[in-house]
Amino acid sequence: MGWLSVVYGLVSVFILLVNPVSGIGANWGTQASHSLPPETVVNMLKDNGIQKVKLFDADYGALRALGKTRIEVMVGIPNELLASLASSVKAAEKWVAKNVSEHITTNNVNIRYVAVGNEPFLTTYNGSFLRTTFPALANIQSALIKAGLSSQVKVTVPLNADVYASSTSLPSGGDFRTDIHDYMIPIVKYLSDNNAPFTVNIYPFISLYTDSNFPVEYAFFDGNASPLNDGGTYYYNMFDANHDTLVWALQKNGYGNLPIIVGEIGWPTDGDQNANLDYARRFNQGFMNHISGGKGTPMRTGPVDAYLFSLIDEDAKSIQPGNFERHWGVFYSDGSPKYQLNLGTTNSGDLVPAKNVKYLEQKWCVMKPSASLDDPQVAPSVQYACENADCTALGYHTSCGDLDGRGNISYAFNSYYQMNNQLDTACQFPNVSKIVKSDPSVGPCKFRIGIQRYYARADRKNGGLNSPLILVGYLILFLLTIL
Repeated sequence: MGWLSVVYGLVSVFILLVNPVSGIGANWGTQASHSLPPETVVNMLKDNGIQKVKLFDADYGALRALGKTRIEVMVGIPNELLASLASSVKAAEKWVAKNVSEHITTNNVNIRYVAVGNEPFLTTYNGSFLRTTFPALANIQSALIKAGLSSQVKVTVPLNADVYASSTSLPSGGDFRTDIHDYMIPIVKYLSDNNAPFTVNIYPFISLYTDSNFPVEYAFFDGNASPLNDGGTYYYNMFDANHDTLVWALQKNGYGNLPIIVGEIGWPTDGDQNANLDYARRFNQGFMNHISGGKGTPMRTGPVDAYLFSLIDEDAKSIQPGNFERHWGVFYSDGSPKYQLNLGTTNSGDLVPAKNVKYLEQKWCVMKPSASLDDPQVAPSVQYACENADCTALGYHTSCGDLDGRGNISYAFNSYYQMNNQLDTACQFPNVSKIVKSDPSVGPCKFRIGIQRYYARADRKNGGLNSPLILVGYLILFLLTIL
C-alpha cells in the first residue's frame, strides 16, 4: 500500500471516529448456491454494528434469525407478487399476517418497512408492473392498518433512479420521467399521506458502466472532479447531484418534504474493468466519510438514511445486466471481508468476518496436465461448467483476466466442482479434468473453496443429489464421457 493510501485510510478512521455514522444499513440478498446460515449472517451484522437490513423477500429463516436483535428490518415483496396483491385485499392481508404480524408478535422481529416491489418501473421491464404497483402498495397499507401495525411499519416502493431525470442536466431540472409521471404522482402522494418514505437506488457505477464518456472521478467522493454548477450550488460528486435531482422532482410536484431512503448504493468488485477491489473500497469508504458528518446534500440537509449494496456476494444472480451482478458484496460469499472498510461501527475500524464458517475440503478441480487444449471435449466441457456455475471472474480486466488458456479452463471446472459440493462426479469432464490438493490460485485470481451447503428445513430443497437439475447435469457429464 502506497503512502497516499495510508493517509487516506487514516483520514477515514479519523472522520468516522469524530462523526460516527448512525445506523448504516445493508442489503441482504440470498440468491446464492451456498448461502451462509441466517444465524451466521445475523451475528455478522451484529459484530459489524449494522443496525438496519433490507431483504428482497420474506425469507422465513432470515426473519426468524433477526428476532430479538433490535436490527431494523425492511422486508421485501418480489415484483412477481404485485399482481395478486393488487387484485385482492384478502391476499394482502394474508401476506401481512404471515410475513409481518407473525414475526413481530411471535419472535419480536423489528420490522419497520415493507418494500412493495423492487424497482418495478425499470425501463427494462417494459411497463410490466406499472398498473399493479400502486394498487399493491395501497392494499398492503390497508392490511397493515387492519393488523394495527401501520404506526410501526411503513410501506415504501424501492425505485431505481431512472424514474426521474433532468431536462437541463442539472439537479434543478429534475422531474419524474414523462412516460411514468402519471403513475409516480399517486404513489408519491400516497407515501406522503401515510408518513412513509420514498426509497431510491442510486448507482454511480452503472453510469460509468453504460457510458464510456462518464467522468470517472465524478463517481467518487474525493473532490477531484470538476464540479457541476447549478445556479451557484456546486456538486462535486454524482451521488449528491442524483439525490438532489430527486429532491427537485419531489419539490416540483408539491412533496418537497417527503423523507428519502437510499435503498441501495455500492460498487461491485469483479466482472467488469471498473469493478475491482480498489474502486469498491474507494467508493464505499468515500460514501461513508461523506455522510458521516450528517450534513446531507445541498438540497436536503441532515443525516442520510442509506443501505449499502450489498452485504454478501450472490453467485446465483442473473447476469443479464452484466457479469458484475454477482460481485456487489462487501463480503465474499463465505463472509470474509473483501477489503478494509470502516463503517464507523466497530472498535477496530475494520469489517468483522463471519464466524464458524464450515468449508468443504481443501481440494480443487483443474484441467488435467496431460490434456491438450485442442481436445474436442474441452470446449463443450467449459461451456457446460460456466453455464451451470459462475465464470464471471473471467474476462477483460477482471480478477482472473490474466489467466492463460489452461487457467481459464481450470477456473471453470473448479467453479462447477465447488458449486456441486466437491462430488467426484462434478470433476469428471471427459479425460480433461482431475482433482488436486494444491491451491491453483494465481495472483489476484482466487480459486475459492466452497462452503458447506445450508439446508433451511426439510421441505426446502437446495440441491445436492435431491436436485433434479443436478442429476440431469451429472447425466450430461456421463454422456460426454462415453461418447
